[in-house]
Amino acid sequence: MQERPRGARCHRPDASSCRSCGILSGMPYRPKKRGSLARLLRVAAILAAAFALLSILLVLPLRWIDPPTTSFMLQDDSGRVPVAYRWTDWPSLGEAAALAVVAAEDQKFAQHFGFDLESIQASVMQYREGSSLRGASTITQQVAKNLYLWSGRSFVRKGIEAWLALLIEATWPKRRILEVYLNIVELGPGLYGVPAASEQYFGKEPARLSDAEAALLAAVLPNPRRLHAGRPSPYVRGRQEWIYRNMQRLRRQGWMTLIR
Repeated sequence: MQERPRGARCHRPDASSCRSCGILSGMPYRPKKRGSLARLLRVAAILAAAFALLSILLVLPLRWIDPPTTSFMLQDDSGRVPVAYRWTDWPSLGEAAALAVVAAEDQKFAQHFGFDLESIQASVMQYREGSSLRGASTITQQVAKNLYLWSGRSFVRKGIEAWLALLIEATWPKRRILEVYLNIVELGPGLYGVPAASEQYFGKEPARLSDAEAALLAAVLPNPRRLHAGRPSPYVRGRQEWIYRNMQRLRRQGWMTLIR
């Protein structure tokens, strides 16, 4: 900081307002910060645009391209090398498996746009009343998480998951979302997808699964690392019966005709 020396002259007539010479009459020189907020906003806009473009490049191609692997498979620590994963196209997956995962995980799948708002609201209310926070993820959200993200609970991950789920719903048909989910969902330690699980537990192709067998596979979805379709506990058997009943109800309602 400089002060104007006694007798010094400025090239401008009003020296008290001069900034170019670096001296002021009896006052320290404080240069004004110009454009810092605008620069910050420009950087934020560029980063947001780059993130949106990267997200679209990750999501859109998988509408047509079958994923060779997923983030969850790459992070798998079950000790099973390689993980069991075998892609099967929609016509060969069978109706039973599709009905079972919808009955178990997301019965409003055909109607919502990636989020079950009623389930989210109910989960928040139960949490406020003292219950533990339960999951309210839809099948679309689980596809986004399994394909691109990591396990665990954090607001950052949930925020990215929500954005990717919106992109998936906007760019994929419902049938494609369900097809990908059936192929990549974890159904046991190192075991991914209904085709691989059907082969391991029942020795058959997924299209030949009975409703009871498909319901048993879906019954482990809350925690496939602890629940086991090959050695079902009473809890798993109870969930199997509940899923089976809901499958029959969905079939009577013609649910499969809603998936396009």
